[in-house]
Amino acid sequence: QVQLVESGGGLVQAGGSLRLSCAASGRTFSNYAMGWFRQAPGKEREFVGAINWNGGRTYYADSVKGRFTIFRDNAKNTVYLQMNSLRPEDTAVYYCAADATHPSGAYHSTYDMDYWGKGTLVTVSS
Repeated sequence: QVQLVESGGGLVQAGGSLRLSCAASGRTFSNYAMGWFRQAPGKEREFVGAINWNGGRTYYADSVKGRFTIFRDNAKNTVYLQMNSLRPEDTAVYYCAADATHPSGAYHSTYDMDYWGKGTLVTVSS
């Protein structure tokens, strides 16, 4: 079992930045691809980005490409989501997830994720 705990959410003005962290328990973190998803009120949970097991490959949704960056520190069992140039439409609960089956990070459906955190709220004011 892997437990994931997100932190770093909050209120920020449009154009600002936030860094989310996701701390994982367990010794197998470095074997897993990790993903970030978000869910805005009344909307489906959507893919934001993913990173492969060793941090050498990242993937992003078109809506965040060029503004968000995912990176990981396997020594600290932590994955990060650096969010720059935030927009009001980025407002959502952000979840991190672990894919224990596909370490490549190339699978981005919610159904591909094996473990989920409880989420952290990001609110971007205009």
